[in-house]
Amino acid sequence: MLRQNGFSYEQIEAIVRDFRHAGLDAVEVAIMAFAENVIRAPHDTSIADADALRSHGLTDQEILDITLVAAARAFFSKVIDAMGVEPDPARFQDFPASLLDAVTVGRPFPPSR
Repeated sequence: MLRQNGFSYEQIEAIVRDFRHAGLDAVEVAIMAFAENVIRAPHDTSIADADALRSHGLTDQEILDITLVAAARAFFSKVIDAMGVEPDPARFQDFPASLLDAVTVGRPFPPSR
């Protein structure tokens, strides 16, 4: 999705490694921080977190969308990992090795056979 929106592989890797210092604008950083909190510590997500997004001009619907997308992605990732699904290496053949390293969580990629 990021590539489709004009981000280079280098920019994507910078975002994955540290989105706070990857050249994103303040709204994008706030969205990423909120989504990270939803995934890592949903019990700590509060009205203050939503208010921080509202201060950047986001609507309640947009905040709900961010919450649902982050939670759905985390759910999907856990399901495919638990089922042992392996990504198609052909889909990632153009990815630099450093980007694959940055985005790989759990099982090593590419899968070794």
